[in-house]
Amino acid sequence: MDKKAAFYKKLKIDLEETTKFPTKYLYKFIVPSDEKKIQQVETTFDHMGAVITKKSSKTGKFISISILVKMDDADEVIKKYKEVEIVEGIISL
Repeated sequence: MDKKAAFYKKLKIDLEETTKFPTKYLYKFIVPSDEKKIQQVETTFDHMGAVITKKSSKTGKFISISILVKMDDADEVIKKYKEVEIVEGIISL
């Protein structure tokens, strides 16, 4: 099992043990300050009623994106993390 698969397996176990679903889940990402990349992240959460807040870094090279959205189960949470992985330079917190 590769590192990424192991990470998601552990995350699923942790979420199922500590979270009562459905719940509002807070995603946090750091993305290079590129409007296309920011849009990719936002589009992933379109039509979900997500509350998205953005804040620029001091240097302006990065944007932190916080997304609060209702999720039904751990698998759905992980699915969204996997969907945003395609954004070049993204860091999931």
